[in-house]
Amino acid sequence: MIFRNPLKLLFYLCLLIVILLVGYKAYLNFFMEDFAGVHTKQAVQIHRGISATKPFSFAVVGNINNSVGIFEERIIPELNASEMDFMVSAGNAVSGGGEDKYRALYGLLDHLNIPYLLTFGSHEYEDFGSFRFYDHFGPHFYSIQVGNSRLIFLDSTGKTPWQWQMRWLDDLLSQDTSKARILFIGHPPLKPKEDALFEQPEDYLAPPEFRNALLEAAQKHDIDMIFSANLSLYSEMQQNNTQFITTGGAGGLILNDDTSFYHYVQVNVSSKGEITHSLQQLEVGQHPILKRLESLWFFVYSLFYTGYLNFLLIVAVFAAIAIRLYAIIFIGKDYYPDYNLDPTPWLERPLRVAMFTNNYLPFIGGVPISIARLRRGLEQLGDKLLVVAPRYKDQPEVEEHVLRVPSLLTMGEKREFRLANIFLGRIRKRVRAFYPDIIHLHHPFWLGSLGLFMARRLKVPAIYTYHTRLEHYAHFVPLPGLIFRNLISHALIKRFANKCDGVIVPTYSTEEYLRMIGVKTPAFVQPTGIEYARFQAVTDNEISKLRKTLKLGDEKIFISVSRLSNEKNIDFMIEAISELQQATSKPFHFLMIGEGHQKERLQNKIEALGLETHITLVGAVPPEDMAMWYRLGDAFLFASKSETQGMVILEAMAAGLPVVAVRSSGIDDVVRHGFNGYKTPERQDQWCAQVKHLLENDELRHTLSRQALAFAKDFSVEQFAMDIREIYATTLAHCYKNRYKPRDEKRKKRRVI
Repeated sequence: MIFRNPLKLLFYLCLLIVILLVGYKAYLNFFMEDFAGVHTKQAVQIHRGISATKPFSFAVVGNINNSVGIFEERIIPELNASEMDFMVSAGNAVSGGGEDKYRALYGLLDHLNIPYLLTFGSHEYEDFGSFRFYDHFGPHFYSIQVGNSRLIFLDSTGKTPWQWQMRWLDDLLSQDTSKARILFIGHPPLKPKEDALFEQPEDYLAPPEFRNALLEAAQKHDIDMIFSANLSLYSEMQQNNTQFITTGGAGGLILNDDTSFYHYVQVNVSSKGEITHSLQQLEVGQHPILKRLESLWFFVYSLFYTGYLNFLLIVAVFAAIAIRLYAIIFIGKDYYPDYNLDPTPWLERPLRVAMFTNNYLPFIGGVPISIARLRRGLEQLGDKLLVVAPRYKDQPEVEEHVLRVPSLLTMGEKREFRLANIFLGRIRKRVRAFYPDIIHLHHPFWLGSLGLFMARRLKVPAIYTYHTRLEHYAHFVPLPGLIFRNLISHALIKRFANKCDGVIVPTYSTEEYLRMIGVKTPAFVQPTGIEYARFQAVTDNEISKLRKTLKLGDEKIFISVSRLSNEKNIDFMIEAISELQQATSKPFHFLMIGEGHQKERLQNKIEALGLETHITLVGAVPPEDMAMWYRLGDAFLFASKSETQGMVILEAMAAGLPVVAVRSSGIDDVVRHGFNGYKTPERQDQWCAQVKHLLENDELRHTLSRQALAFAKDFSVEQFAMDIREIYATTLAHCYKNRYKPRDEKRKKRRVI
């Protein structure tokens, strides 16, 4: 279990923090409702609630910085409980000008029960925030009449030329008849006597000409108060008749000393225009340890100079990397198998096995046939099976062992590929009711992914059989072929296999491939079984009747069984047969068994090459008749490079057919060159030469036929089922020793039902 390893728990906790923070940013940017022109709506509410003959009061906050702990949880409840008429931010309401910060602020302010107005400050300006402020709230500098008073907001960021603002201010106040005038500007015009935390020269109003012009305007037009933010402290100063207040305690970094503390300012304006203000300090007590940690935070913040969320994101990423590196470097690993595992308890009782596959009978293919054989073999050994598979048009009406799932989408000319509706709740309900001991997955996606999910939910092992080389199926995927072939297919197999408890591969070369792409899961080499006895039961009379039906003479018969699709390399064989018929005088006929979306194109190619008398595209043959068709042949031809084993090759050998195949991962371990057939590079001259060799040398063909028959005998379905059962038992023993606790009695009883 993850929680038994504190280091692993910490790693996943860090990973969770990263995911949550990224998800939070995505939510703010893409899913939160849009908003625009907020100041217009707020000004209307303020005008409606305040008349020129009545007093009013409002709160001034500075440096909200998207604060949740202070602004949302402490200040907002106090403002909502007070009788103040509205709130004004003196600047830095956001911790940065990003869209996520503006959306987070909008969510915070939505908790206020009173209207509000914002000053365009330095943080609002960051990261192209000026455009967002304008779109979401309104102009960077503006003025509104509130009762008998004038509220003025200036832009101190440099976004708007200061000369233009001062001209506008002079024109505005020259005609203004308000009894009180209060101005808000993000950068303080005067430097407080106390030093501020992380104080920088750019924290104050600049350039000097702007500062001097503002001070002159304040004296000329009798501005009563000027509020600003930008510094993490509270300060008030008097110059001439104007009071300058710097307030920066609504969030962000605070020292919690005599000058730097959490606070807001309450401003009261009487009906005669008299202004009074009071400081509202928040009591935020701190434990000595928390105070020491806060000091450490100040140091870190001075290094990164970033917001809380970004800082947590950085720390979490680096912590996850550090923990992962520690696990790789310092924690020892045992790469040898556990030889003390005892699979006997699971071998001595019937197992309940749930299988998930993206295709199944009546769809004809290597995977469905392999699954059907394994199911029958396991049932003969006394096990209970449940196969979760797509629904097909011509499927049997009654199937006690199969859960058919309707399709969301079908693909292919004959709708042979189906995407089952994995979202149906009845699938999970039926699998839970079946109560499997182990779940066997036959594809690394879709129904396979659902099966893996169910295995984790039910806390049972998941076994995956690697049937198919996905990189050879790029033409079925609506993505650039090279991207799927060279990157996505291998990554998909690696990721899925490493989530499973065991991987079954049909050949050693396939196991080597999985190790090369980074699969760490225990692998079991187990070739797919074949119904060996069925091939021996075919009589000469049945073969003779089939030969007459097909109007075949004494010519030698080549057989191939494959889906007519690009990845099966059928064109290679057709072109090679064209060369062969010109290179030999021996009569032969090539029967290509199988259906597929390329059938019409391949038939046109056969006719274009004048091979109608030498090649027949037979089409689909019922599985129960395949043994007879194999026995009709004298040799088996194959050119596919997408196989993991090539089950049809073993079936051909069970019928006594020597094989000529193109060398590939699924062929190398099955075809023994010169013993039961020949394997060549993908070169038509070499492949054609070996076919010609078998065609013209009867003695050699008979010798290889006997040896192929003996080789195939070791791959019976009965032996295959017993071997797979032992893999199940070994995996169960390993998982319940290392991952799961022993089942309670109630669980055992339910599994027996």
